[in-house]
Amino acid sequence: MSPAIASILGLVVMFIVGTALPINMGALAFALAFLIGTFVVGMGANAILAGFPGDLFVTLVGITYLFAIAQKNGTIDLLVHWAVRGVGGRIALIPWVMFCVAAVLTAIGAVSPAAVAIIAPIALRFARHYKIDALMMGLLVIHGAQGGGFSPISIYGGITNQIVERAGMEGSEVFLFLASLIFNLLVAIGVFCAFGGLKLIGRRDTGTHEDFEEGAGASLPVRGHGGTPAKAEHRAQTNATRDQMLTLAGLIILGVGSLAFGLNVGMVAITIAVILALLSPEAQKGAIDKVSWSTVLLISGVITYVAVLQKSGAVDMVSNSVTNLGMPLLAALLLCYVGGIVSAFASSVGVLGAIIPLAVPLMMQGHIGPAGMVAALAISATIVDVSPFSTNGALVVANAQESERDTLFRRFLIYSGLVVALGPLLAWAILVVPNWM
Repeated sequence: MSPAIASILGLVVMFIVGTALPINMGALAFALAFLIGTFVVGMGANAILAGFPGDLFVTLVGITYLFAIAQKNGTIDLLVHWAVRGVGGRIALIPWVMFCVAAVLTAIGAVSPAAVAIIAPIALRFARHYKIDALMMGLLVIHGAQGGGFSPISIYGGITNQIVERAGMEGSEVFLFLASLIFNLLVAIGVFCAFGGLKLIGRRDTGTHEDFEEGAGASLPVRGHGGTPAKAEHRAQTNATRDQMLTLAGLIILGVGSLAFGLNVGMVAITIAVILALLSPEAQKGAIDKVSWSTVLLISGVITYVAVLQKSGAVDMVSNSVTNLGMPLLAALLLCYVGGIVSAFASSVGVLGAIIPLAVPLMMQGHIGPAGMVAALAISATIVDVSPFSTNGALVVANAQESERDTLFRRFLIYSGLVVALGPLLAWAILVVPNWM
């Protein structure tokens, strides 16, 4: 068996085993990188570890550490409550508040499942209280998280842009971000209209309401005035504390430093996180434990394995096979569907790390616009995260009331089937066929 075929089979095994068994795909990737790299490709340990993405490792740790601090000191809750109060009792805007807050969270560095895990319980409480369709509310949270997920300072955006850079291609960070945001926004508008959102227009709530459920957190006045006196817990959520103001300032500095001055996102994030921890060591205690180490392992392992894949000649072999089709657009469509179908059952970030390098030779031919192709692959691999078998979809279903959970699961399953069937096709038609950039 040739090294190229062996490394491709290793990739298939990695996705199948990582999906079927509760084993971190990154750990599998490291093991396969060692076994195939050493005994099939003939690489030494140093050559294998040369593919380890050290810069991306710092970005993942720094951003998730900073976000863990923001979650622990209540900054995220504060942003949610400010956003909800800002709608002035307009019930039709509440789903869009959840969409926007989820998008902002992922845009400033939260991994998509983390944003959904925080916003979904709040969103479903509002859905039950105001009789909003739970499927629609959950989908807007997920599409919001996916829409903001490819900003230049986000986890997905950082992963994708660095993969493109490591492959020697010229990508467009802004184009990728806007393509994902607009695509998910258009899908969310369709979801809003299809699942009863139009019936909410004109409905208002002018009162003040306590918690929707026991343990839901601070009371949330919709209009922000009138009603019963606010509790101390509520005041803590609507008036920013010192730690929250410092965290907000840190997030602003992260955005400005990274975007305006080109500073390394990971280094800036971890520096801000350390400063916040030094200023309030007790308040931030335990935040480092909330770093998404499983995601760090996943990404680092998959990208290290991709380096072995490239060294074995598998990427060139696949690209030559695609080239021999003589139809670059068809090849691009097939890659979008491969990314979308695999990602519906496996990790989106893992799929991103593997599918984009496979498309690089196709993009280098000049027939396909690199920016549009990368954006289409990124959207195809993440738009399907509405599947109840993915983390995002599962989080929403898990937060539904027990009596409606089975029904919601089936509705998510039907919707995700439609997305898997149509999502990659739409992304390809909108972003690849016009040959953007």
